[in-house]
Amino acid sequence: MEPTSTSREREERFRDVYDAGYADVLRFVRRRVHPAHAEDVVGDVMLVAWRRLDDVPAELSDARAWLFGVARRTLLNARRREDRQGAVAVRLAKLGQLADAGAHPDLVAHRVDIATAWPHLRASEQEAISLSVFDELSAPEAAAVLGITAVAFRLRLSRARRSLRRLLESTEPEDLPGLPATDRSDR
Repeated sequence: MEPTSTSREREERFRDVYDAGYADVLRFVRRRVHPAHAEDVVGDVMLVAWRRLDDVPAELSDARAWLFGVARRTLLNARRREDRQGAVAVRLAKLGQLADAGAHPDLVAHRVDIATAWPHLRASEQEAISLSVFDELSAPEAAAVLGITAVAFRLRLSRARRSLRRLLESTEPEDLPGLPATDRSDR
């Protein structure tokens, strides 16, 4: 099936925007992130441009500036996502602290175990548990946040809990995955 003139015009318009802005946006992003991630960020920017092509200014110099704005917002969103993950890790570390001398010893030990196991979970596992436990979202609400179905979220949460349980059942530091042998002996 041959594309309609409208879709052909849309493709040409996107190609013009892409050609006018890609190299400059890539340089802009490379100055702000690790070079290994720059092309992924620019790919996200170009995806936004394709999806919102009707919002891209008609003048190519204006379109280029619009792409810089999208790149900036994309980078800010990524930074906020990283900050949220770091904040959860900090809250967990605080749970592990023994500041509350009146706390029941089993509760303190459990908090320390969770804080120790947390960094060994994958980011997606941390996110699923965080949305459910810390943010107190239902499965449909958490699924909406992640852009997946409620069934997919429940499955992800179940796997994350299983991973956390497995880590909590590991009594010896050498049982924890990803810890070099030298670090294990120092614990």
